[in-house]
Amino acid sequence: MQVEAGALLQNIIYPSDLRQLKESDLEEVCKELRQYIIDVVSVNGGHFAASLGVVELTVALHYVLNTPYDQIIFDVGHQAYGHKILTGRRETFHTNRIIGGLSGFPKRSESEYDSFGVGHSSTSISAALGMAVASEYKGETDRQHVAVIGDGALTGGMAFEALNHAGIEKSNLLVILNDNCMSIDPNVGALKEYLTSITTSKSYNKFRDDLISVLAKISKNGPDAYGWAKKLEQSIKGTLLKNANLFESLNFRYFGPVDGHDVNKLVKTIEDLKHIPGPKLLHAVTVKGKGYALAEKDQTKWHAPGLFDKITGEIKKSSSDKPKPPKYQDVFGYTLVELAEVNPKIMGVTPAMPSGSSMNIMMKEMPTRAFDVGIAEQHAVTFSAGIAAQGLVPFCNIYSTFMQRAYDQVIHDVALQKLNVVFCLDRAGLVGADGPTHHGAYDIAYMRCVPNLIVSSPMNEEELRNLMYTSQLEDKGPFVIRYPRGSGVMLDWKRPFKEIRIGKGRKLVDGEEVALLTFGHIGNEATKALSILNSEGIHPAHYDLRFAKPLDEELLHEVFQKFSKVITVEDGCLPGGVGSAVIEFMSDYNYRAQVKRLGIPDSIVEHGEQSELWDICHYDAKAIIEECRKMAKAMPTDAMVS
Repeated sequence: MQVEAGALLQNIIYPSDLRQLKESDLEEVCKELRQYIIDVVSVNGGHFAASLGVVELTVALHYVLNTPYDQIIFDVGHQAYGHKILTGRRETFHTNRIIGGLSGFPKRSESEYDSFGVGHSSTSISAALGMAVASEYKGETDRQHVAVIGDGALTGGMAFEALNHAGIEKSNLLVILNDNCMSIDPNVGALKEYLTSITTSKSYNKFRDDLISVLAKISKNGPDAYGWAKKLEQSIKGTLLKNANLFESLNFRYFGPVDGHDVNKLVKTIEDLKHIPGPKLLHAVTVKGKGYALAEKDQTKWHAPGLFDKITGEIKKSSSDKPKPPKYQDVFGYTLVELAEVNPKIMGVTPAMPSGSSMNIMMKEMPTRAFDVGIAEQHAVTFSAGIAAQGLVPFCNIYSTFMQRAYDQVIHDVALQKLNVVFCLDRAGLVGADGPTHHGAYDIAYMRCVPNLIVSSPMNEEELRNLMYTSQLEDKGPFVIRYPRGSGVMLDWKRPFKEIRIGKGRKLVDGEEVALLTFGHIGNEATKALSILNSEGIHPAHYDLRFAKPLDEELLHEVFQKFSKVITVEDGCLPGGVGSAVIEFMSDYNYRAQVKRLGIPDSIVEHGEQSELWDICHYDAKAIIEECRKMAKAMPTDAMVS
């Protein structure tokens, strides 16, 4: 569905068109851009509140800067919808996050205006600094480099590493701090309190109103005048704020806070900052969801609400008379509380995803035992290790794709010390519309090679509960439980807990000719396939491995002694995955069999619905049926591995 753009916006194809307008037109452009985002996202879905909050900032940046020569890097990228609309993609914006359409995040291969591909937080300052250093080396001293980072992303340690480095460089770098006290959930921590103290200091805010333009003018009168002005400014800032400014202490020129919704003030400020040398930080205060009252009021709910009625604000959900199985994340959340009520040693940890992981259930019920540590996955893992070192059992819930950021901590701080940290990897496998930056494709491969780790995956909700129960029993050591985004398959899921023997799989269906070995939720696709295959007279056996490490060797001996044709199925990358582990076992024990591995191929998988991507990657029920038919019809051959 195409949406009609406003009178000014419809004539803006690229930022060069925007720059032809009068500055007095920019408020109307912002109004039309905000409405266009509301109109399109309400009928097509996607991230919502973040882009509404930076409309004025986005317009001001493209109006002042010579993009794409000047480079803008949006941290994470949830907030880049306005940027996409202004940079040649308005006509295709309705395809956002749809298979074959625009990515939901900035992507270098999509547009020259997307200076750097993003999706994970806290990368923008490092990337922008690298670009600035490279530009200086190439003699492009007139080129601007801007990192737009939220106060949530600023809690990530990598952002501070970049600030620390940038402070000793003289490169042309501007960091714009988009301060709205939110990431997906409300921000936490001392940094939030510090930024709040700046934004609420009346005396300081009065002083800073004229500071930027004065310094910009003074800086043009030579280095001596500029140096004198800088010392005077630091002295006054320190006095008014009672503490040395954090960013100034890192050798950044700090400006702000400014109203992030005053487009004309932003234009003037950014224009002035272009003429001030070295690393600079502009502190802009914004409201996530600005311009849509319901999103302003409940910013977490409206981060990515799905389809909704833009007039009434009613979020549209698929209606069904039949009850639906719960989401895996909710099974985790409620089960964790249930276990914690019995076991006082249990604690909960998540890096800034309490609602996304359902850790918020425990945070509400047991606020002293559950922690949101901010967007800081490395810290979350080692913090959990510290808790475990004191004899407690932390459940550290991190999305699979974000666990990649804390791999050294998993090895160095948990596995080497055999600490009983339970890693619950939500969103494992292909996640859908968020695409390649968010697919949890690699955790099986990178976890199963680490000594002392137990790596497991439930096929359904009951199995998730039992794995969680097992993981918190005495002396289980480092324990990984991976499960997918979305719903399970059971309505009657809240059953009594049962301990699962570590490394023990299960035979679900006996059969002949072909053995299906599945790992995790994707095993339900095999169940669907079996009903069709059985009607055709093909009767494969089905085994649920449960554990990628340790493998159930007793089960695998049974499989390879009985079957010469084996299919492995996993919602993870094929290189180094469960299928690879099965082939390693086969080789180690000198078995000969034809093995077909189904899973995520060794290539980047783009965005789309989960079912669409399973089909494309050839490991859904249809693919399983196809491969079973081939094997059942094939004549006995020498061993083949594929």
